[in-house]
Amino acid sequence: MTDHSAQVFISYKSEDRARLKPLVAALEAEGFSVWWDQHIGGGTNWREEIETHLDAAKVVIVVWSKKTIGPDGRFVRDEAGQAQEAGHYLPITVDNVRPPLGFREVQALDLSSWKGNRADPRFQVLTDAIRHRLEGKAIERRSLVVGKVPVSRRTMIAGGLGTAVIVGAGSWALLKPGSAAASNRIAVMSFSNLSGDPAQAYFSDGIAEELRGALSRLGMQVIGKASSDAVKDLDTEAAAAKLGVANILTGSVRRSPETIRIGAQLVNGQDGVEEWAQNYDRAPGDAIKIQSDIAAQVAGALSIALGTVKQAALTLGGTSDAKAQDLYLEAQLSTNADTAEAYLKNVSLLDAALARDPNYGDAHLGKAFALARYAGQYVTSPAEVTEWLNRADQSAQRGAALMPGSGRATAMLAVISTDRLDSAGALRGHSKALAAQPNDTFVLRQALNDLPWLDDGPSALALADRFVALDPFNATAYLERGMCLYVLRRYEDSIAAYNKALALAPQRNTARYFISHSLISLNRPAEARTVLAKVPPDDDFRLTDEAIIAARGGDRAGAAAIIAKMRSAWGDAVNYQYAQINAQLGDIDEAFAFLNKAVEARDAGLAYLKRDPFLDPIRRDQRYAALLQRLNFP
Repeated sequence: MTDHSAQVFISYKSEDRARLKPLVAALEAEGFSVWWDQHIGGGTNWREEIETHLDAAKVVIVVWSKKTIGPDGRFVRDEAGQAQEAGHYLPITVDNVRPPLGFREVQALDLSSWKGNRADPRFQVLTDAIRHRLEGKAIERRSLVVGKVPVSRRTMIAGGLGTAVIVGAGSWALLKPGSAAASNRIAVMSFSNLSGDPAQAYFSDGIAEELRGALSRLGMQVIGKASSDAVKDLDTEAAAAKLGVANILTGSVRRSPETIRIGAQLVNGQDGVEEWAQNYDRAPGDAIKIQSDIAAQVAGALSIALGTVKQAALTLGGTSDAKAQDLYLEAQLSTNADTAEAYLKNVSLLDAALARDPNYGDAHLGKAFALARYAGQYVTSPAEVTEWLNRADQSAQRGAALMPGSGRATAMLAVISTDRLDSAGALRGHSKALAAQPNDTFVLRQALNDLPWLDDGPSALALADRFVALDPFNATAYLERGMCLYVLRRYEDSIAAYNKALALAPQRNTARYFISHSLISLNRPAEARTVLAKVPPDDDFRLTDEAIIAARGGDRAGAAAIIAKMRSAWGDAVNYQYAQINAQLGDIDEAFAFLNKAVEARDAGLAYLKRDPFLDPIRRDQRYAALLQRLNFP
């Protein structure tokens, strides 16, 4: 018979055994005696032996994984319940899962990315908790809060221009305490995908995003996905403090051909107490009803009165066709690549969704966004630009008609106005969208793409500050703030904002472009060249800035050579950039010639015309005022 005096008992599913060997070895190296069922001898009554050691242990580490929270994990749940009753329960997770309901009184420590390093702060927290219990003290909820972990840029994943930025585990140095929680501020964490198929992650992520949209339409301040994901590995209270929210909504999705299981929990950010929880086991087609019910239940738990208008807002733009919604959610994922192929795939998926439900408002808006982005980034012929923007406008108009009062629909129409060089129309549209949904991150982002260049800078900066407050760990929020500061000619502050964006997303070259712009404007060309060296050598923005540096330094031949290189690569597709370079060379007539060509080509860069510092040399010319009037600038 084996020794019954082991201090630590490990409860786990046999399929996870290989993954737990480093943990057992590390605990034993720390001097703890550990029992797990590898110690069961041949011929032993295994169930009786396990129960004997479970009763004898002072600490029971329960390993929550995809296997143990599933239907085959009942023995682990039984052992966890017995340990909980005895006050010996100490939970850890080795997958991205939440313990089942009833087992969350102690915050589970995430060891999913732990590789056996005994110096890792997460392992040290675990050993501290074990020693705490061996001394006869209870293991409480807050005992498993991890301290600061060194930041590694390799743990950061940044999306493309149209996507959010996700900061993974190990990014504590970037997480600063949030402001005091407002009662109407909530974070919706990405729901865990428990389907056993990574390809299904788009669906669980999409459900969470749908809930963010619904709660935003109710007037709540909903934290963006990027920042919610940035704190996903923290315990509830720490995450709420970082985000400055009063409540956190979490959940999980398990989907099979026969059924869908969605669990959701609303947790108070101050004390971690569940305010509402519900599990749904339904047919796959009921996912839409489930998400509407979750939003309504959350609103009720937060004492938000749902009148007729707010009740309608929960499903505004949605569909009752489960397959159509599935296609829509898959389409949202396809834009992450931010390539021509991705946008065309997005349109194809949304067309399929609309074939099933022609009245799916969100699908119309998603299609409009993809068409407009494709027109702005991948189409060069003026006739084709017009064609694609007309298609985008048709989709946006249809979506707006189906979604009366939607700020997102109005914002999409404003984006198309900008692409059509209708600056006054864009300004009116963004103002209307912001009035309808002032705390929606999509509405804010689209407005901030345009308003710094069209409106007065201080108003745009206030919107950027709101965006940062709603998505404080999203690099895009700092990109937008940096742009506002650049337009205000606050170059040092702009550089600081763009450096924050780079800390969150090191590959976002947009930040490097504008840092270079600011350094050039501060007459620090050598520093600008250092920044540009991190951008691909054939990048058009890099070449433009290098030509401007040459022009400002009196190197006309060097600037001309770069222009020749750009013309060889892109022809008339970058007429606006040629105008910037010639303005800096003092060749005013040439600058206007290129701006007129840009107008004919419907060059999207003309949106910057009114505020662009690189065009300062031409502003006193009467042709400049005439050009602004021609383009309907407010």
